[in-house]
Amino acid sequence: MKKNFARIQGGLFAEVTKADVGNGFSELQKKGVSMMGWADPFYPDSSFPPQLIEKAKQYIDQGFISHYTMPIGNEELKNEIAKKLKKENNLSVDPVRNILITPGSDSGLLYAMMPFLEEGDEVLVPDPSYPSNFLNAELLGGRTVPVPLKENDGYRIDIDAFEKALTARTKMVLLTNPNNPTTTVFLREDLEKLAEFIISHDLVCVADQAFETTIFDGREMVTIASLPGMFERTVTVFSISKGMGLSGLRVGYLVAPDTIMDVFYGAAVNVLGATNTLSQMLAIDAFKDSSFIDEYNRKHDRRRRYAYSVFSKVPGVSITMPESGFMCWLDVSRLGNSGDIYAYLLEEAKVACNDGSAYGNQGKGHLRLIIGCYWEDEKAFDAINRMAEALEKLARSKGITE
Repeated sequence: MKKNFARIQGGLFAEVTKADVGNGFSELQKKGVSMMGWADPFYPDSSFPPQLIEKAKQYIDQGFISHYTMPIGNEELKNEIAKKLKKENNLSVDPVRNILITPGSDSGLLYAMMPFLEEGDEVLVPDPSYPSNFLNAELLGGRTVPVPLKENDGYRIDIDAFEKALTARTKMVLLTNPNNPTTTVFLREDLEKLAEFIISHDLVCVADQAFETTIFDGREMVTIASLPGMFERTVTVFSISKGMGLSGLRVGYLVAPDTIMDVFYGAAVNVLGATNTLSQMLAIDAFKDSSFIDEYNRKHDRRRRYAYSVFSKVPGVSITMPESGFMCWLDVSRLGNSGDIYAYLLEEAKVACNDGSAYGNQGKGHLRLIIGCYWEDEKAFDAINRMAEALEKLARSKGITE
């Protein structure tokens, strides 16, 4: 195997704690553990909008779903997405030339990077960030260069840090906004500085906006591709899995200028295949009437406030109010190694979260907790309470009282 793949483990010969690798997490669920580490809204409870259930039955009865859609995506779906992009992302695009439907945003993210990276090319990635952001460049023969985001600065983009990380081999900036796992919604002024950096050094930008739909406290969600000079050098990756809560449909989409999209169109059948036909048909209906999202966001808002109120009182634990999404980011460094604390919570609280060290060097000493799991708030609150009690017990054992 290529060396970049050969070092990867999938749980068959060694234990893997990453939630979406192997079957470790599913085995924990069988043991009655609360699954709070999977970024799948309301998992494992049913949350499919009733109107889409009825539509799915209709489409199955019609029988057309036995056929595949062209690999570039359903035309009507792309038309609906173009309307959304203009309304919510300040992007005016041609659905025929600027949008590609993908089987989820994870494959879309790798595909977005694939045409650009040659052996040794470097990708600047804010740290902490989504684990795939660090791995993808390596899989493609490139090199990931983490750019630290400082916790004491609210994880804001630091242009000086980007300048220090720049070399002659730098090809790309890979940005997740809102950030996963910190929930940070990057400020317009900081994104404008980053755009100037990208343009001045003639770089490509790949922007992952999977969590863009759930933003709190009136924050502005800025799509970096909408800034002057950025559309022609940016591939933006979107998803209906997070904000719409339609993870199981596996529908994502890429938005890019036609000079880049022509390449994506040409290789789509070889790399991605065609996204599920029924899923695309249901996605059309979801975009036409996305009002069901409002209830989801109200639930996520209640849970972030509850989690903040509980964890902010635990000695040795630091938490900031989540700015987006349905997760919270806990600093447990005063209590010990985050990997050890993950294992402790699994045993003591029967809760599976995520060890922050998977999210970059700056993630060490942190935990990511998906508070958007379960449909009923009470189930999520119960898991939060058990975690807090276990962490408080650990703090007492270490003599930490504040």
